[in-house]
Amino acid sequence: MASTTPIDTPPAARKRVRPKTGRAGDKVFLGLSRGSGILLLVIMASIAAFLTYRAALAISKDEGNFFTTLDWNPAGDPPVFGIAVLLFGTIVSSIVAMAIAVPVAVGIALFISHYAPRKLAAPLAYVVDLLAAVPSIVYGIWGALFLVPYLEGLNLWLDQFFGWTYLFEKTEVGVARSLFTVGILLAIMILPIVTSVSREVFLQVPKMNEEAALALGATRWEVIRLSVLPFGRSGVISASMLGLGRALGETMAVATVLSPSFIISGHLLNPGGGTFAQNIAAKFDEADQFGRDALIASGLVLFVLTLLVNGAARLIIARRKEYSGANA
Repeated sequence: MASTTPIDTPPAARKRVRPKTGRAGDKVFLGLSRGSGILLLVIMASIAAFLTYRAALAISKDEGNFFTTLDWNPAGDPPVFGIAVLLFGTIVSSIVAMAIAVPVAVGIALFISHYAPRKLAAPLAYVVDLLAAVPSIVYGIWGALFLVPYLEGLNLWLDQFFGWTYLFEKTEVGVARSLFTVGILLAIMILPIVTSVSREVFLQVPKMNEEAALALGATRWEVIRLSVLPFGRSGVISASMLGLGRALGETMAVATVLSPSFIISGHLLNPGGGTFAQNIAAKFDEADQFGRDALIASGLVLFVLTLLVNGAARLIIARRKEYSGANA
């Protein structure tokens, strides 16, 4: 007997069958899932409301411009404070970290997933994952005692050969407690996160795509360029955003390495600068009630900045759904 539904009927034209939810277990699971999602939204909304309320109390008494003032003195008479230096330092150090970490992380992930023999790939992947478990303060101590002294030679070399770029021109004498050093340290810290996620994405590439490319005479690099990288592009973007989120909010390592000052300078090798997290950690204990409200106001800006970064990442991934692997 012939079927009433044509064989060539497209899937979108067929009636979608909804799963039954009559069983008690299904109802409990549905309630827990929905409640978890609502609880997450409530927590996020309560955090935003708290930060906004405390920030409004501080900004209303600020005698300077909160967004452009280069000073931080909420205990003064009158109180004057602004986030210009903190915003600049946070963004610059994160950009430096991403510029260094993402290419290296993608290279390591490709080596582990497609180049290294299995006996080498497994231990190397374990070592990379182990770096993510190192506490931030350990990275900070290592950066202050080892990275800062040994970067002085690199700074002089960059100043000598790339000082014409203005960014790498060193105009002040001092140890390498600069935003450039912070960016290198942050790059080391976010490297295992970006590498681990990228590696798992590259391992999910359909083998038939790679085998088809090899059968057509493609080289190993052409297989990676035409099959692996397009498939894993959205995954690499997601991994990069995870790393950027840690770089934006890193506190103890930055506070240990950076020599803070409220000066905006385009010379990355000069000591000084500041970030939101470092400033909050350094001044929270000694601040009075109004000073803590001012620090909370800067924390609100960091909160919004993080949301914008993650929102931008979601938009980029949504525009490249054909590379996300969802249709594989």
